[in-house]
Amino acid sequence: MLRFILSKLLYLIPTFLGITMIAFGFVRVLPGDPVLLMAGERGITPERHAELSHQLGFDRPIWEQYLDFLGRLLQGDLGNSLVTKKPVLTEFLALFPATIELGLVAIVIATMVGIPVGVIAAIKRGSWFDQVSMTAALVGFSMPIFWWGLLLIILFSGILQWTPVSGRISLLYYFPQVTGFMLIDSLLSGQKGAFLSALSHLILPSVVLATIPLAVIARQTRSAMLEVMGEDYVRTARAKGLPSSRVVGVHALRNAMIPVVTTIGLQIGVLMAGAILTETIFSWPGIGKWMIDSISRRDYPVVQSGLLLIAGVVMLVNLAVDLTYGLINPRIRHK
Repeated sequence: MLRFILSKLLYLIPTFLGITMIAFGFVRVLPGDPVLLMAGERGITPERHAELSHQLGFDRPIWEQYLDFLGRLLQGDLGNSLVTKKPVLTEFLALFPATIELGLVAIVIATMVGIPVGVIAAIKRGSWFDQVSMTAALVGFSMPIFWWGLLLIILFSGILQWTPVSGRISLLYYFPQVTGFMLIDSLLSGQKGAFLSALSHLILPSVVLATIPLAVIARQTRSAMLEVMGEDYVRTARAKGLPSSRVVGVHALRNAMIPVVTTIGLQIGVLMAGAILTETIFSWPGIGKWMIDSISRRDYPVVQSGLLLIAGVVMLVNLAVDLTYGLINPRIRHK
């Protein structure tokens, strides 16, 4: 098992180096001059512009800037924001719990709904449930997040007035955030109604963010189950007279979970990308909105280091998925 883990860790090194190049190059191709944006409406003299460019290192060759960026990165220095002057890592850690909370609720919704729907659709192949659920999954996968989010806001926040439009909790409540997770902190605060307020603010964004992963998980579960249900060991289990629930739950679903786990792991990247639009639509103060604001302000350190931190989270999740394979199917450890 140790050799299996080490081999997976070695794969992360070239991947991470490639991501550093992409993150560094991405901010350099963005239009606009960060020095001019920092100056704002006050304007700036050519001498001051040259001085600031020299201080920030923008007047050096690209390859020198990249090597300097990589060297500071290896020392754990992600730089400071050009706008707020705060360390990028500090801002990331302050906002990341909001994105984690939204993403966790979304992936739980997608998994808890998607897997049962896929299993039932596979068992009842060709039935009305199969056709309706898979059509709904296709529609959910094809639907743009920003459009779907606006529709839900119009319906549930505008017409029905069941849920808030934006934010994480009502302005009526104020308490110190201990963990950064609003659901937990609202409970710890002891304020009456705070938890329900935080929960009501979380419903719409999490449903919108969960839509695409739910559709993918449901379709992948159905496909994997149909493939496994035709295997000899499943037919043998049925011939032995085992209960249908045991055949499906133990013999079929367990072996069908490997591609499903892969799909769930890959959806973490989709969630991080979808969070950018979702957080922007619902004014959710997380990493996605932070990145959008930083791109518009040409805040180079925040954009490139933020991309690296997000990519690092996705890489760790994918590593956890690979290690989960070894727990589900021990034969994979020896490949």
